[in-house]
Amino acid sequence: MARRTLPTALALAAAFSIGVYPTAAAQASPPGTKDVTAVLFEWSYASVARECTSTLGPAGYGYVQVSPPAEHIQGSQWWTSYQPVSYKIAGRLGDRTAFQNMVNTCHAAGVKVVADTVVNHMSAGSGTGTGGSSYTKYSYPGLYSSADFDDCTSQVTDYQDRWNVQHCELVGLADLDTGEEHVRQTIANYMNDLLSLGVDGFRIDAAKHIDTADLATIKSRLTNPNAYWKQEVIYGAGEAVQPTEYTANGDVQEFRYAYDLKRVFTSEKLAYLNNFGEAWGYLPSSGAGVFVDNHDTERNGSTLNYKSGANYTLANVFMLAWPYGAPDINSGYEWSDAEAGPPNGGTVNACWQDGWKCQHAWPEIRSMVAFRNATRGQAVTNWWDDGDNLITFGRGTKGYVVINHESTAADRSYQTSLPAGTYCDVQANRTVTVNSTGWFTASVAPNAALALYAGKSSC
Repeated sequence: MARRTLPTALALAAAFSIGVYPTAAAQASPPGTKDVTAVLFEWSYASVARECTSTLGPAGYGYVQVSPPAEHIQGSQWWTSYQPVSYKIAGRLGDRTAFQNMVNTCHAAGVKVVADTVVNHMSAGSGTGTGGSSYTKYSYPGLYSSADFDDCTSQVTDYQDRWNVQHCELVGLADLDTGEEHVRQTIANYMNDLLSLGVDGFRIDAAKHIDTADLATIKSRLTNPNAYWKQEVIYGAGEAVQPTEYTANGDVQEFRYAYDLKRVFTSEKLAYLNNFGEAWGYLPSSGAGVFVDNHDTERNGSTLNYKSGANYTLANVFMLAWPYGAPDINSGYEWSDAEAGPPNGGTVNACWQDGWKCQHAWPEIRSMVAFRNATRGQAVTNWWDDGDNLITFGRGTKGYVVINHESTAADRSYQTSLPAGTYCDVQANRTVTVNSTGWFTASVAPNAALALYAGKSSC
């Protein structure tokens, strides 16, 4: 979501929503056979284009999610991207030509494009935008006037009050009246413009703050109403607005998944994960967007993040190996100031330089994208755990994973349902031989993993 300076507690409370899906019954994650999205947070569009060709396509990522393509307020902080002042593509990450080139280049690499889309609100002040447009909080010439905003001009304060959540201002941002015809059509026009450039789907920022019926109406007006949607709707116990209200529109981000992974990996037992997903009270897998962290949660401390060491890496390995929801891999940059914008204004000259973390390209994470694609549709089999922090499980006849979160090496034999043969352990870059009864023997280092999948016999 778009944010100004706000306390962590309020940031966490400000629930957002993602992923929307076809108007028929929600499908199992994004359309197609590759459901992993690399979220290249605050990457310039030119940098995204290069990464689609060099890494995302070859690794098997199905989607790339790009930061909001709209003119926004000026400023160096990351959250300026989430305060639009017009719907022109004229932000710090690139202009319309750069955006169009990015979409074309990613498509050529076999990667679809999801645009982070800010339609709940506009800005919180006045000035001149990144594309030269003048604006005030309730006036955006040629787009919106004061009549297009909700009557409540105070901040959202009560998440037990539906009207307050959906009509008042999220952290002081001018709240669009999405029940109004002009606003609905203007938003649909913006999204149709992105579709005309080849965008394949949308992340709907702050969807919790928009009535689900308003979103359904906007979606119905798209030139492709079946374009992928994922909606940011943060779950809050006892809150008036719940994620389940949005599943008819498309996918919904399941924040509890990320919160619980942090707790399990930091203070509980991995053995508890043997039924992770719907049995934990989550949304149905077919309509859930999942992640270990995103740009908000990595900063507010509610989830693991790149500073969490092996916990973070192994949680991403588990997410990609486990058949629940459609995974997002958060890929951003180092920060000490949680509000700091991207290095080099979003230009990525090379991964792991200038503070760019490139989590999507970490070998332990990148290798699991192909694992996920190879095991799609296979149920969990051969679960085994030591009652604590060593877990193993298969994905039918297509894959097998060991995650060792213990302090000592796991040196033992493992029972799989894999056909006999030689496989590459893509985590340790070594070969493993599975015998005629499905067993193999290996040593897995502490805080490390092993992953085998059909079709990958050599390293």
